Amino acid sequence: MAKVLQDLWILTDTGVVLYHRSFDSLLSEQLFGGLMSALNTFAETIVEGGLSSFELSNKRFNLLKRYGLFFVSNCDKKFKEKKIIPELEKVAEKFTEKYPEDFFKHWDSDVSIFQKFESQIEDQLEDPIKKFWNGF
Repeated sequence: MAKVLQDLWILTDTGVVLYHRSFDSLLSEQLFGGLMSALNTFAETIVEGGLSSFELSNKRFNLLKRYGLFFVSNCDKKFKEKKIIPELEKVAEKFTEKYPEDFFKHWDSDVSIFQKFESQIEDQLEDPIKKFWNGF
């Protein structure tokens, strides 16, 4: 099965990025988190539920809201949402298993603790180096 998620950000509803894995990122992850939070707040004033996806050039960004967090991923536009959302849901499940709601009651706001999460989700994330060597 092809891996569809290229980059991934997990953020709070206020825009604090807890975890990110992105390649070719021109923005700081915290700036990106603030932008996503602001876009969603704006979208919620227009439609119930807020932002769920948007496209830029050749990338599609999908947002999944679960457990008071935003799970944001980008992928190639050739992948349909029905393929992307289940992968984001798997990431959300794994994240909340590793960091349940009680964890955040005692969390000291140090986001570096979440970097260990990548080993839990390697199956969902596309590896651009492998993609390059395998001929796209």
